[in-house]
Formats: sequence, C-alpha cells, structure tokens
Amino acid sequence: MSPAPLLICEHCDTVYRRISLARGQVACCARCHFVLERHHRLSANGLLALTATAMVVFIQANTWPIITLGLNGQQSSATLWGTIIAMWQQHAQIVSVLVAATLFFFPLMKMLLFGWVFWFARRGERGPGFRGVMIVLHYLRPWTMSEVFMLGVLVAIVKARAYFEVTADPGVFAYAALTVLITVFAGVDFRQLWDVTAERKP
Repeated sequence: MSPAPLLICEHCDTVYRRISLARGQVACCARCHFVLERHHRLSANGLLALTATAMVVFIQANTWPIITLGLNGQQSSATLWGTIIAMWQQHAQIVSVLVAATLFFFPLMKMLLFGWVFWFARRGERGPGFRGVMIVLHYLRPWTMSEVFMLGVLVAIVKARAYFEVTADPGVFAYAALTVLITVFAGVDFRQLWDVTAERKP
C-alpha cells in the first residue's frame, strides 16, 4: 500500500500534504515544530530481521556473565538475574523489581510485539490486535533502560578497578550491542505502519 497523502500534526492538528523524504530528512510541523515523519531506511522485512537479531542478543545478554571481580585469587562472576536475585535477598525488593521490569520484561515484551507487528506488516497487513499492540508499544517506548544500565556498568567497572581485578565478560558486550539496536529502533517512526498496512481480509 502507498502511504496516506496527508499528515496531521498530533499536537496542533495542522494538516500537511505528505512529500517523499530523502535519507536523513525529517518533516516537522511549521506551527509547533513537532516531528511529523522521518525517512524510513529499513523496510518491514529489514525491521523484522533487526528484531530477530535483537532477540538473540537479548538472550545472550541475560544469560552470559556481565562482569567478573577478582580479589586475593578468588573470582566471582555476576549475571543480570544473579544481581536481581541478590538485591531481592538484600531486602531491596523495589529496586530489584524495577531492574527486572526495565531491563528484562519490558524489553522482552517490546521485541515480541515488534516481531508480531512486522511479521504481518511485511505483507502489508495488520495482524490481529494491531491497534492494541501499537498502543502498548507507544507506552513501552520510554521504559527500556538498557542504555542507562550500560552506562551504569561502565561507571561501576571504572570505580571497581580501584579495589578489585575487574574483567568484562561477554554479557557486557552483548548489552552494548543491544543498546545499539535499541537506539536504531528509537529512530524509527512506527506510526507509519498505520499508513502502509491494511486490515486483514476475512
């Protein structure tokens, strides 16, 4: 399907005629400067492949050790879930729940919903529950904190080197790759899926 010929600003309801955007271009509202549309470099097939890649990296990041600390010949490795469980056992239940939600459950839900939407979008269709999925994705957008976690790990590694022998394990590199993939997703305007997909035929 071809995109709808008109664009409506979500902030001030100004109507514009849609034009083709070149690579790197962004269409903004002349009245309130809200971003109306971004150029899409990836097709639905490309976004589906990117989602599958992010899922593989996500599993690796949550399975592999993140960091190893050494002191007097003894070493201790930590994974994300090992850290979450340790915080729970140390009576920091609120923090552990927030970490589990923002670093595991919300990103996992987001990637599964992306996969569901893109699987049908590559055929120009809207999958079952498309409207509800798009609403959930809108509210999940700011609640993936992998980049914040990555920054915190880097700061912790630098500070811990003053007291321990610190070794960065494969998990931290998987999280770095996941952060890059999430950044790519953040630059995609998923609202265009409403324009380039149609309801499935019964």
